[in-house]
Amino acid sequence: MPVEFLGIAATNDGSETTSRSGASFDKEYTLRLARAHEDHGWDRVLFAYGSGSPDPAPAAAYIAARLERLQILLAHRPNVSYPTFAAKTFATLDRISEGRLTVHFITGGNDREQGREGDTLTKDERYARTREYIRIVKKIWTTHEPFDHEGEHYRFHDFVSDVFPVQQPRPDVSFGGSSPAAYAAGGAEADIYCLWGEPLARTAEQIEAVKAAARAAGRTDVPRIQVAFRPIIAPTEELAWEKAHRTVGAIKARKAKGEPVTRRHNGQTAPQNTGSQRLIAIAEAGERYDRALWTPTAAATGGAGNSNALVGTPETVAQALLDYYDLGVDILSARGYDLLDDAIDFGRYVIPIVREEVAKRDAARADRGRQALAAVRG
Repeated sequence: MPVEFLGIAATNDGSETTSRSGASFDKEYTLRLARAHEDHGWDRVLFAYGSGSPDPAPAAAYIAARLERLQILLAHRPNVSYPTFAAKTFATLDRISEGRLTVHFITGGNDREQGREGDTLTKDERYARTREYIRIVKKIWTTHEPFDHEGEHYRFHDFVSDVFPVQQPRPDVSFGGSSPAAYAAGGAEADIYCLWGEPLARTAEQIEAVKAAARAAGRTDVPRIQVAFRPIIAPTEELAWEKAHRTVGAIKARKAKGEPVTRRHNGQTAPQNTGSQRLIAIAEAGERYDRALWTPTAAATGGAGNSNALVGTPETVAQALLDYYDLGVDILSARGYDLLDDAIDFGRYVIPIVREEVAKRDAARADRGRQALAAVRG
């Protein structure tokens, strides 16, 4: 199966290791970073969502109108707009991008962050709302006659959109999470299920949980799996590990100065979301796993989001990514700490190795299939 690569569409040059140098929405930097991804073999970039961050939808439209190939993964929280409005926004963006949109629905794992925009529902209530929201959006994308909706969280009558996506029957829906409630919701509704990078054995368990949830929801297909990492690469193993320790040192130095390195946990000592709790537990159990997974980056940020690293030469990191591909992961998400230069280096030195090896695997698989068919035919 083909492999795809997802990068980050940051709107400024800040990261956990460095403060941003300009405005929160730096238009020139946003375009420069996106173009670096398009020019160096990436398939799509994520426009993330935060309560106080620039609105990702117009930022994504700005990039889509200026680039020709790069696909867009737009993060969206259901609490910030009514689904009728959101569905039109997504369809319009799919038109602007000429069919390059995927929407990533975020349920929200932090009560304080959700409350910043007026969301007072409990976590379980949020998951129920997200499932209802996704179903409404899908129906709006594909229904050309007015319809009513009477649900637990949304009620409207006689609605029909006048703007439809380029993609038929609709754009893909992306979803993430590591709790049973997340598996149930995403397993039922998602085309792509997103996980944070964990050791291979634990990732395999999560993939099986997603598949089981999809079967329990009555699906005959299963979501594609995406896994996210923070690659730290250098020409030699020694240089890569020196870079990795400098990276953690920079994160700790900023924290010691009282600088915010991430807004995900919003000053809380312990994360509420299961995914971050898992990352912290993995870091507490050990620093190194499998071929190249390294956890101190996650520990330094309190398990904030995509924060486990893959450390080594481009060849080592590529082989580590192929280990996940062999588990059934076909979308690989990567984001360095120097967003622009790391995106270029990863695209130059890691992506080609992975694509070449995947092509070899696919060719060998096809050859085995032909041999088996020939044997059956006698």
